[in-house]
Amino acid sequence: MTQVASSPTPIVSNLYTTNTVASIASVAAAQWDALAHPAGSEFNPFVAHAFLLALEGSDSASAGTGWQPCHVTLRDAAGGLVGVAPCYRKSHSLGEYVFDQAWAEAFGRVGGRYYPKLQVCVPFVPATGPRLLAATAVRRAALLQAVRDHCLASGASSAHLTFVPAQHASEADAGWLARTDLQFHWHNPGYASFEQFLAELSHSKRKQIRRERASVAAAGVTIQWLSGAELREHHWDTFFAFYQDTGARKWGRPYLTRAFFSLLSAAMAEHVVLMLAYRDSQPIAGALNLRGSHALFGRHWGAIEHVPNLHFEACYYQALDYAIAHKLPRVEAGAQGPHKLARGYLPVATHSLHFLAHQGLAAAVAEYLHHERSQVAVEQAVLADRAPFRAVTAGHADEP
Repeated sequence: MTQVASSPTPIVSNLYTTNTVASIASVAAAQWDALAHPAGSEFNPFVAHAFLLALEGSDSASAGTGWQPCHVTLRDAAGGLVGVAPCYRKSHSLGEYVFDQAWAEAFGRVGGRYYPKLQVCVPFVPATGPRLLAATAVRRAALLQAVRDHCLASGASSAHLTFVPAQHASEADAGWLARTDLQFHWHNPGYASFEQFLAELSHSKRKQIRRERASVAAAGVTIQWLSGAELREHHWDTFFAFYQDTGARKWGRPYLTRAFFSLLSAAMAEHVVLMLAYRDSQPIAGALNLRGSHALFGRHWGAIEHVPNLHFEACYYQALDYAIAHKLPRVEAGAQGPHKLARGYLPVATHSLHFLAHQGLAAAVAEYLHHERSQVAVEQAVLADRAPFRAVTAGHADEP
């Protein structure tokens, strides 16, 4: 299995030098954050230096967990840092939310070795955001070339950039295979209240949501929002118990360690929104969100007591309440979940890029992705047609 694609000529190699670093701590936080969030751009909490440092510092993303950091850096002729990419050498495909296990299995059946591979992403976070942190398309192209070069030089089978902004995905050259998938996001045109949002829905969906919310309240459950200085270690002890229960049921072992939540809270408390559900003054469930400049991102949920519809309330409706109250343009509720459609979350395409060093594997995957992209586009159109918002025709709408 030695059929490896030749390494293309490095882009603008006379202008830039590239390297990899084994820890994000090797890059100054101010330098990283200036590249991740240039002036005028949307703030995405997941590519902030502090978030990635919390993952590494808590041993959540480390060589021991199969996430060995090898972040790619780009420097100009004067030695100035002009680009970075969060990159990890992976020994498995867990915690990525863009599934390539079938590719690994197929390659293995013909004698290939799929792992290690390179993953340019934010570990355990299925939220779109910049992955090639550079100010210009030319520098992003140079970073992308550096990732490919590192893949070939290190003996990795492949390199994957997941949850990439559509614009950045479109900049990639033909050596990268494009993949799409769907998520469900809620968009806020400027609602003054949750009731105003409900007024936009069809009668049946509006009735369903009111019934679900009422059932949670009737069960004696109240929900508290905690952020910034309100967060205490006992809150994280409580939430971690919820998180462990969900992780153990879904994938066997939770990805994040208890230390991660403390480090995150210490460094980024103002961007954390922890929603705890209480019954009889006892916390029974919780939903962790991170707040960006333009979005609330739902990340983790857990419960130690079953209450019908509490998941919908804590993860979806409370997030909408928060976004409306804080005038955030959208809510991103994580990966997958067509059930979110009935609750006002609409299908949105997500994008990833894949470089496969073996030409035969690359050709097979390219053909598969061609058909998959068509299927995803059809699915998105069908789901959009089933949106819960009320139809307005001939000057009238369904009954409120």
